[in-house]
Amino acid sequence: MLVVEDSPVIQQLLSHVIGADPRLEVAGIASSGEQALRMIDRTVPDVVSLDIRLPGIDGFEVTSRIMRQNPLPIVVVASDVRDLDIPMRALQAGALAVVEKPGSMARADYQTVAHHLCTQLVIMSQVKVIRHRISARGAKSTAAMPAGDMPAQDGRLPAAAVASDGNVRRFRAVGLVASTGGPAALAKILKDMPTDFPMPVFVVQHMGAPFMAGFASWLGTVSALPVRLAEAGLPPRPATVYVAPGDRHLLVDGATLRLSADPVVCGQRPSGEVLFQSMARAYGAAGIGVLLTGMGEDGARGLVEMHRTGAYTIAEHASTAVIHSMPGTAVRLGGAVEELPLDRLAGRLLQLTSDDKMAS
Repeated sequence: MLVVEDSPVIQQLLSHVIGADPRLEVAGIASSGEQALRMIDRTVPDVVSLDIRLPGIDGFEVTSRIMRQNPLPIVVVASDVRDLDIPMRALQAGALAVVEKPGSMARADYQTVAHHLCTQLVIMSQVKVIRHRISARGAKSTAAMPAGDMPAQDGRLPAAAVASDGNVRRFRAVGLVASTGGPAALAKILKDMPTDFPMPVFVVQHMGAPFMAGFASWLGTVSALPVRLAEAGLPPRPATVYVAPGDRHLLVDGATLRLSADPVVCGQRPSGEVLFQSMARAYGAAGIGVLLTGMGEDGARGLVEMHRTGAYTIAEHASTAVIHSMPGTAVRLGGAVEELPLDRLAGRLLQLTSDDKMAS
């Protein structure tokens, strides 16, 4: 891995922390963004540990250039994770995670912070980041079949979206669940949604609790729809995005939202399983579930449950998912009506909810 850090003291500390973990090896240390960009071709790291406040070009610009030129997993190591502007801008630039610097071996929680840093670096080192070059004209249909066997996109909806009278089925709510790589994926979908989108959108994104308010605020800057943190007792309204708050499950209970401090599910709280299961109960065949990029299996069995009630279920295709584990598990379990690459998801949601209800 490549460590990018301008402070000699922190360079030594990170080298000690990373060197003590047998799963990791420091391939090089860069003191500036410019040096990091030069070193990447030579060291070919599996993951980059990146400081944001660098001399010359800052970590945000370094991240953007790496993701454009030579995509690699980037973990931003921030001195103050409470500064919500840093994680949101870093994730928007293409970083996969933001973690806290150990800071000093004298701090009481040093071992916990150091272990979390190493664990995140190990996990992200296994991610295969790709540069996506999918044009609307050249996109392939990915409906429920292997990538090599996909027919050309012809604009028609799958049969599962069409009622017996030939019209598009009526839907009442959309649920979006994501983990690693999710912020950028969610932003791409929501920025293409019109201000008169006819139903509520529920979002579960795996992220540390302190970041959730800032994440919802940031998402609101890229979405045409208003975005807010979900609150217990709120009646979900059309054309509004409700983001699960930190460390609480989000459920749809009848005509209102509900938050739960029940135990973690699939290692997560909020959990996509919990959201999708509640949508299966509340909306049945009138729900739409979308499972996006992420490690692990959260949301996969919930999507299966939605599918069994007749809901329309979509899994992000491996060609665009930063980590295909979550959507891939849903597909393997038979929970997805179709697989779609990220650049076609917003278009499909608009097709499914269009005022023009006659299927093409």
